[in-house]
Amino acid sequence: MFTVFRGGQSGAWRVTRLAPVKGASLARTPALSSVYSASIALPILPSLTSWRLAGVASHVRYTERAEKNQLIEAQAPLGRPDATCAALIPIKKSAAWWELTQEERRQIFEDRSNHIAGSLKYLPAIARQLYHCRDLGEPFDFLTWFEFVPAHADAFEELVAMLRATEEWNYVEREVDIRVERERLDAG
Repeated sequence: MFTVFRGGQSGAWRVTRLAPVKGASLARTPALSSVYSASIALPILPSLTSWRLAGVASHVRYTERAEKNQLIEAQAPLGRPDATCAALIPIKKSAAWWELTQEERRQIFEDRSNHIAGSLKYLPAIARQLYHCRDLGEPFDFLTWFEFVPAHADAFEELVAMLRATEEWNYVEREVDIRVERERLDAG
C-alpha cells in the first residue's frame, strides 16, 4: 500500500509553512492531503494539485532488535485527535550516501549520529512514520511524516535541529520542510 501526499488547493491539512532546507523547494500550496492507494499513479489535476509525492511504509532499516523494540514500545499512533500539528519532510540523500555499504550507513546513522537513540526521548509526544520512495522513481528518497499536539511544537523543533546537526545530515542534498495544521478530530 502506497501513501500519496498531494499539495494543492484542498486537503485535510492547511499548509502553514513550506520552505527549502537544502536544495530546491516544492511549489507553494495552501493545503496538503494524503491518501492510501494500491498505486502511486494517482492523477495530478493541474487546477487542484501542485505536486504529488508517494512512498511506502517498509520494514525498519539500520536498526538492531533492541532498538526496534524500543521504538515500537515508545511510538504513538498517527491520527490522534489532539495531534493537530504535523510536518512532512521529504529528503533526498546524495550519491555518496548510496555508494556506502549498509554497514557503513548504519555506522553513520546510529553509531555516530545517534539517530534512533537521540530521537527516542521525543516519543511518544511526536508520532512519526517514514516512507521509502527511492526505488519508486520519486524525486525524494524518504518522506518523513510527524504528528504532534501544539504543546509539543518546541520539542519537535529540538528534534529536527538535533537530526540536522548530525553527520548523517551531511549526506542530505535536498530537504523541504512542510508544516501543516488541521482542526482537532472528534474522538467519538
